[in-house]
Amino acid sequence: MVRAIRDFYRKTGIKVGFKPAGGIRSAKEALVWLSLIKEELGDEWLSPALFRIGASTLLGDIERQIYHHVTGRYAAHHDLPMA
Repeated sequence: MVRAIRDFYRKTGIKVGFKPAGGIRSAKEALVWLSLIKEELGDEWLSPALFRIGASTLLGDIERQIYHHVTGRYAAHHDLPMA
């Protein structure tokens, strides 16, 4: 789909956005998508107007990763209210 968007833009000059389906559940998955978009479409698409990740589960994973980075341990369920 990302390559189709790139080809469409090259042919028409019209930028269309992209929101991956299927739910992005982890920070690692989000980074893979960000990398793919940057490589295939460029930095301009790394904006909310052209690329969106709609995944509420992702927020909990990002909180857990930050907690681990700061404290050196993974959070218990009660440590993070959003998880």
